[in-house]
Amino acid sequence: MPEPALIVLEDGASFTGEALTGHGMAGGEFVFNTSMSGYQEIVTDPSYAGQVIAFTFPMNGDYGVDPARDESARAYARAVVARSLVNYRYNHASSGSWLEWLADHDVLAVGGVDTRALTRHLRDKGALRGVVSAGGGDVKSLRAAARRLPRMSGLDLASRVTCTARYERPAAGGERFHVVALDLGVKRAMLGYLSAAGMRVTVVPAGTSAREIVKLAPDGVFLSNGPGDPAAVTSVVKTVQRLLGKVPVFGICLGHQLLALALGYSTYKLKFGHRGANHPVKDLRTGVIEITTQNHGFAVRDDGEEHGDATVTHVDLNDGTVEGVAAPGQYAFSVQYHPESSPGPHDSLYLFERFAAEMTRFRERS
Repeated sequence: MPEPALIVLEDGASFTGEALTGHGMAGGEFVFNTSMSGYQEIVTDPSYAGQVIAFTFPMNGDYGVDPARDESARAYARAVVARSLVNYRYNHASSGSWLEWLADHDVLAVGGVDTRALTRHLRDKGALRGVVSAGGGDVKSLRAAARRLPRMSGLDLASRVTCTARYERPAAGGERFHVVALDLGVKRAMLGYLSAAGMRVTVVPAGTSAREIVKLAPDGVFLSNGPGDPAAVTSVVKTVQRLLGKVPVFGICLGHQLLALALGYSTYKLKFGHRGANHPVKDLRTGVIEITTQNHGFAVRDDGEEHGDATVTHVDLNDGTVEGVAAPGQYAFSVQYHPESSPGPHDSLYLFERFAAEMTRFRERS
């Protein structure tokens, strides 16, 4: 039988449900994701380290799971909250069920939650620390536990989720380029698309120095997604600064924020972040609007000042936040959203070929 579960946020707001997998108590920053699919990819995304995910789509788990959909070797979400957690496998490509997968990965999963009320609270108050308790605890003690949790601002989580040793991902087909990927919490789909674009990828830990990267003789450097506060990842910002102009650089999500910091921009924490698969983004250079997948709680600030030849290239049409920057003279560009679209639309897959074009342009420079 499921255990009664209690959710308590740092401001004292509480919600009830039932724990379907996992046990005890889990806590972190509560965030909501509006995606209608891709729950396995979301929970295994290292960018969710230190967070509890509330899914806004009412049914979660309806088409099963498969190892091919994992974005990393384990679940990073501290807990999963949904209105209805189900154990169906209505998909010929699924080899297992969602609740069994969550149980195998020791994820505390709570169903029967009024996620509309929870999402509205987070939307109005902003992302909050909170705890999920299965089978015990009261509002007062759980609120105190939530308030003892670290705030996301100031946390360098990339150093906690990065790989511990260098490894290779071969190019699919003929090798066109050699790319060094700085693992800040990289998703497997990103490496897959780099490989599919003819890039042999050497994945290195986040603490790898610019000198060590240059010794690997890459044609380009890729800055991956990842969790935490970009302003706290100061060592990587310095590494990127030392690489600019020496090798083409492409950043996604946290990688975008770190490139922007290296170019002289600043970052700030959003009220409740962008997490979903239907965010409209406008390319300011072409006027084209892309529907994008997003997962970030921090953003780059457009201060209106000059930062060399760097410019803002993309903006979010929902709130006007910065979604891309580029410094053509230094062969560097980045986007805040997720072109690997796992899960989500494929509007932005061309960016991997754009990275290839930048590396070609760098090779052919006079």
